[in-house]
Amino acid sequence: MGVVVCLLVAVLSVLLHYEILTLLSSRITRLVRLHHRLRVLVTLVVVLAGHVLEVLLFAAAYQAMTEAGLGYLQGNFTGSITDYVYFSFTVYSTLGLGDIAPFGSLRLLAGIQSVVGLLLIAWSGSFIFIEMQRYWGLKK
Repeated sequence: MGVVVCLLVAVLSVLLHYEILTLLSSRITRLVRLHHRLRVLVTLVVVLAGHVLEVLLFAAAYQAMTEAGLGYLQGNFTGSITDYVYFSFTVYSTLGLGDIAPFGSLRLLAGIQSVVGLLLIAWSGSFIFIEMQRYWGLKK
């Protein structure tokens, strides 16, 4: 059961990111009248908001899996939603401070989230670079 939940959350996160970038890409062309710096700023804010949503999705999965008895978090952890979100941010960003440790199926979810976070952050970086090239005239 834990493996299915982990894969489902990973797929949902990737689909969410895809939809955010697709929507942003189609809408940013409508903002052509905006100054190029403002277009890049809008892109950065929307991409950042997308990453926050993905982190919240994983945090909800950690909490749901904990409540379902599929694992638990231990260490500097009180069980608050803030702790779940904090742990999710550290795993997603691959920062992994280590003050909270996952056990049970949450270990698998943390491993999958690290890979997903790394890929989605890289994807966002390339998307932003392409948008900057397009609007700042950096293309050769």
